[in-house]
Amino acid sequence: MAPTAEPRAIHVVAVVGSAGGIGALQVVLGGLPAELDASVLAIIHLTPLAPSVLPAILGRATKLRVEQAVDAAPLEPGVVWVAPPDAHMLVDEHQTIRLDHSELVHHVRPSADVLLLSLAGNHRGPCTAIVLSGTGIDGAAGTAAVKRAGGRVLAQDEATSQYFGMPGAAILAGGVDEVLPLTEIAPAVLEWAPVAP
Repeated sequence: MAPTAEPRAIHVVAVVGSAGGIGALQVVLGGLPAELDASVLAIIHLTPLAPSVLPAILGRATKLRVEQAVDAAPLEPGVVWVAPPDAHMLVDEHQTIRLDHSELVHHVRPSADVLLLSLAGNHRGPCTAIVLSGTGIDGAAGTAAVKRAGGRVLAQDEATSQYFGMPGAAILAGGVDEVLPLTEIAPAVLEWAPVAP
């Protein structure tokens, strides 16, 4: 009996942000083609009190399919998985999305660090991490881990960020390869992330 082939290691683009991040995420996703051969995982800090309309808002800005993440969903090319309010989103060793309701990290859930650290530790394929406008330090440790694991890390620059806390913290942690104006982030992603023919 022939050995079972390992599933193809899919490229993951992880995008994280907080205050000012929704508009920035719309711009980034709007610059990515429907044929993107990568799975996009998005975390924006939101209040957990109401059902999230974020997937619908983002879906109007992009040609990619946008879904709220569900536990045990496989990574899929051309799909944007948005973390639901009040749940951490991570990727396990089987390249599957997991949702977790454990304690807050940096006073938030979902946490950028939880996602990024899981990618650095578990993801077998290429990874691009992007830190957009936001307050606080969430994402700084995770971006440094992604970079150490061989991934590429981009941060939105101060001039185009409504709030520079998250990008600035990632830069100070030494985990950022490029600091870019918002409109240059999607083109930079496409330098690394494949596009299906």
